[in-house]
Amino acid sequence: MANPDLPMNPQMEQIYGEIRDNFRALANGFQKLDKIKDSTRQSKQLEDLTGRMRECKRLIKELDREIKEEESKNPPDVSKKLNDEKQSMIKELNSYVALRKTYQSTLGNKRVELFDMGAGASEPMADDNARVASEMSNQELVQAGNKTMDETDQAIERSKQVVHQTVEVGTQTAAKLKGQTDQMGRIVNELDTIQFSIKKASQLVKEIGRQVATDKCIMLFLFLIVLGVIAIIIVKIVNPHNKDIRDIPGLAPPAPAARRLLYAMSGEQF
Repeated sequence: MANPDLPMNPQMEQIYGEIRDNFRALANGFQKLDKIKDSTRQSKQLEDLTGRMRECKRLIKELDREIKEEESKNPPDVSKKLNDEKQSMIKELNSYVALRKTYQSTLGNKRVELFDMGAGASEPMADDNARVASEMSNQELVQAGNKTMDETDQAIERSKQVVHQTVEVGTQTAAKLKGQTDQMGRIVNELDTIQFSIKKASQLVKEIGRQVATDKCIMLFLFLIVLGVIAIIIVKIVNPHNKDIRDIPGLAPPAPAARRLLYAMSGEQF
């Protein structure tokens, strides 16, 4: 519920109400913490309360932004009241932080930051945060809270930059991997083409080999036939009266002289 004495827009009223709800939850949580005897349960309860404090811190920053945005529209006295209310919330939040530190010291954690956001617990604490919150003045508490919030914002911005750089590196790596994948695909296609060409060449060589072998066989047969014919001719010339070898047309031995004479006489009669 918003403070009726402070004029707020609906967004500021909602933020203000959430902050007050969280403050009530913190008050009830620390009251319950006094009744818990088990150290493990106490640590768990402190973690839950720390989460509430983180939420309060975030809401206070949102409220601060809303106040700055509305500052030009509000009268100076209204802006002053809103800023005073904000400082009062920061002081109340820091009091819960100091109370949490006391409980953590009891549990054995002797050095805890004023605003431990869970990420910087292992970092060295600044001199201002090393002081007990209960010994600080209201202005010092406000300054320490604002400083811690600013440091947290800077850490968040650095984390965003790291994430952005990581995304860029991932995008470049993905593009390079895609290019290499395409290149590998082209190489595989070329290898397939080469393999197909080699296979076709092997088949062509085999076919040529078969044709050459067939030609050699035909030439061998022709050579044998020619040799046979030559052998027959030679035998016929050497031994023309051999009846076992038939006459080759055109190569018959000369007719006897008596047959030639008879043939001539017959020609004269006609």
